[in-house]
Amino acid sequence: MTKRLFFIVFIAFAILNIATASDVTIDKENCTITKDGKTYYLYGKVKIVDSFEDIKVKIVDAFEDADIKIVDAFENSCGKVKIVEHFEDVKVKIVDSFEDIKIKIVDAFEGIKE
Repeated sequence: MTKRLFFIVFIAFAILNIATASDVTIDKENCTITKDGKTYYLYGKVKIVDSFEDIKVKIVDAFEDADIKIVDAFENSCGKVKIVEHFEDVKVKIVDSFEDIKIKIVDAFEGIKE
């Protein structure tokens, strides 16, 4: 009986995740990500949060969607991000799975992958 209950809960959770899955698109020309009809730039000021995020990000070493360079100033071009606590452009949650975008932290050649 326990296995059957576990299976039912697992299927219900899977269906819930599929039903609540968000539509995410990445626009390379404009350096943006669109999630649930809202568009965010992939540069600028970013606040890292644990909840109420705008987008979910998974940090990877390979097969990334975008290369991100963390900077202290001049975060006004594609792939350049400044980490802030206040007055952010976008709130990001770092996750291990179910991400909206995969990024790689780099020192040079930042931007969106082909």
